[in-house]
Amino acid sequence: MTRIFNDPADFADEALAGFCDAHSDLVRQVEGGAVRRSRPSTPKVAVVTGGGSGHYPAFAGIIGPGFADGAVVGNIFTSPSTQQAYSVAKAANSGAGVVFTYGNYAGDVMNFGMASERLNAEGIATENVLVTDDIASASPAEIEKRRGIAGDFVVFKVMGAAAEAGLDLASVVRVGRKANDATRTIGTAFSGCTFPGAEQPLFRLPKGKMGLGLGIHGEPGLFDTELPTAVELGQELVRRVLAETPASGATRLAVILNGLGSTKHEELFVLWRTVAPLLREAGYTLVMPEVGELVTSLDMAGASLTLTWLDDELEQYWTAPALTPAYRRGAVGFEASSAVYTEADPDHVAEADYSSTAESRAYAAHCLQALDTTAALLRDSESMLGDMDAIAGDGDHGRGMVRGSAAALDAARGAFELGAGAGSLLAAAGDAWADKAGGTSGVLWGAGLRALGQRLGDAETPTPAALAESVRAFAERLSSLGKAEIGDKTMMDALLPFAAALEDRVGSGAAVEEAWSAAAADATAAAKATAELRPLKGRARPLAEKSIGTPDPGATSLAMVFAAVGPHFTAVPVPAAANN
Repeated sequence: MTRIFNDPADFADEALAGFCDAHSDLVRQVEGGAVRRSRPSTPKVAVVTGGGSGHYPAFAGIIGPGFADGAVVGNIFTSPSTQQAYSVAKAANSGAGVVFTYGNYAGDVMNFGMASERLNAEGIATENVLVTDDIASASPAEIEKRRGIAGDFVVFKVMGAAAEAGLDLASVVRVGRKANDATRTIGTAFSGCTFPGAEQPLFRLPKGKMGLGLGIHGEPGLFDTELPTAVELGQELVRRVLAETPASGATRLAVILNGLGSTKHEELFVLWRTVAPLLREAGYTLVMPEVGELVTSLDMAGASLTLTWLDDELEQYWTAPALTPAYRRGAVGFEASSAVYTEADPDHVAEADYSSTAESRAYAAHCLQALDTTAALLRDSESMLGDMDAIAGDGDHGRGMVRGSAAALDAARGAFELGAGAGSLLAAAGDAWADKAGGTSGVLWGAGLRALGQRLGDAETPTPAALAESVRAFAERLSSLGKAEIGDKTMMDALLPFAAALEDRVGSGAAVEEAWSAAAADATAAAKATAELRPLKGRARPLAEKSIGTPDPGATSLAMVFAAVGPHFTAVPVPAAANN
């Protein structure tokens, strides 16, 4: 269990602050994560890694010469927000462009992608390299759907060394993608991990069993098997990874035997006694292998085997020196600039200048009540949603929804006090939800609320048709970001029926409150029906069989929220005093 904490909600933030203090000679904390303490004397490509907390030394522990220039740090097992990624990249950029590199998870792809769009629009050339090394998470025919696990470390290391050597942005990206294409990982779990403050692990294994094909976000393995001896386990891991040997013909391997958080180094060394001879007998030369904890999953007991087939270029960067808080190799010759970082005063943020009508201000009060209801509902439902998510995901859906809705409510209150109309209030709430919730659902809810607010505007109380159109805008924004459809077992399975039902009933002349209530009933039924579906998107997809029989948590929470907020969004407001 995770035993040392204060408020569990503050665990990730406090851990980051403590890390940056302990290693202040190498890193400094910035909004959203950490960057190198010293800036390079000449511009170089900034390699920025990132993802959720709980994986130390990934991701902040590998900041330093020869490795990463910065790390974006989300909450535990939760994607960092677009704003966090943007802020860290701005701090890490030294004038030669930025490359984000991270595991292939939907929330990370969305948030780093949107941060990249923003940076490119400002003239900072930005690219993305996704890691897809987990052979258990998709077949070779769908290799682009594979998630990134311990192979992250090899890809990040190679890219960091390439950037340190002075390669330009396009070349660093090319090297990173080549390393990813040459990397394969398989993992196994012996027990689940436990969030700070939680009384139970995210999953349990039957006595004498292990889970093969685990993720690094507390997910269980793809299937359970008898707990083998170390020799049998080593044989199984090597067999599965070598079954996917690339066609390159390379005979030199970078090898990582990785512990997931509470597997002792001595246990890994026992396992290595089987793994290493098998690889050598297969004709491979092992190049600077690593045995230890490099990409963890809180306190999970488990191990993973990563192989990267090296050519001369990849080997050059794999073996290059590095100097970071958690990983040091060779002697780093790094000339820092004379710049001395100090704690700067935060940039002044001007208060928003809202302009709205009395009618929209009155409707904004109902929108604020809807957000209040949402936050309270999700607080009460956190455990239920988390348990549902833990069946085939990482168990963080409830916590993320609570964080996001609370942040949205705070932002909406602030906007309302400053005179915001309904549209601006919902847009501010959406931005805060996306920034604080993290993860895929955080991105989607945030973007959806902003789209809803933009369609409502700040000029008038929406007609029933305008309200239905605004909900459609919410749905279309989520669809464009998540690329999910009905039947994929996502929140869209509840949202799209709701939007369609509301439009149909309003178009048929039904009273708006009746139309909303009926649409919410349709969404609730659709969410329940997802129990019979196999997930085709998101983190639950690799654990499709375990997901069958359990409704999708995203669809469930959306249906709950839309049912609860109906009385507020369909209320006829009494005009308030005009905005000053």
